[in-house]
Parts: sequence; C-alpha cells; structure tokens
Amino acid sequence: MTELLELFIMFFRVGALTFGGGYAMIPVIQREIVEKKGWFDDEEIIDCFAISQFTPGAITVNTATFVGYKKKGIIGGI
Repeated sequence: MTELLELFIMFFRVGALTFGGGYAMIPVIQREIVEKKGWFDDEEIIDCFAISQFTPGAITVNTATFVGYKKKGIIGGI
C-alpha cells in the first residue's frame, strides 16, 4: 500500500507543479522515476513514453497508468 501511495503522491506533485501540459512534464517525470526513485532505467522510461504517445489519451495520464501497472499490476494502473 505504501508504494501505491508513493506513486500517487509523485504523479500528483508533478501534475500540480508543472506548467505547459503533458510534454513539459516528461523531463520531470523522467527525473523522478529514473534518477530519484530508481524504478526504471532510461531505456524503460523511453519505451514507456513511446507507448504512452501512441496510446489514445493524454500522454501524462497514459504514462502514469503504465508506470503504475509496471510497478503494482492492475491496481497500480488504476
């Protein structure tokens, strides 16, 4: 449960403090997930952004869903 809360807080903070839309959030999300948390490596996060880009919907919502799914399965993706 702690990891789910950590996912929520991280994406909430990124969404609340970043201006400029989804594409402006990509470097911030990458810094949080790769450098600070160490959840993904650079190649995994680039693949995540690529999948999020061609999936219908907002890129940041798709990225959050994909990261949550990779970390905690279906419940993390929700």
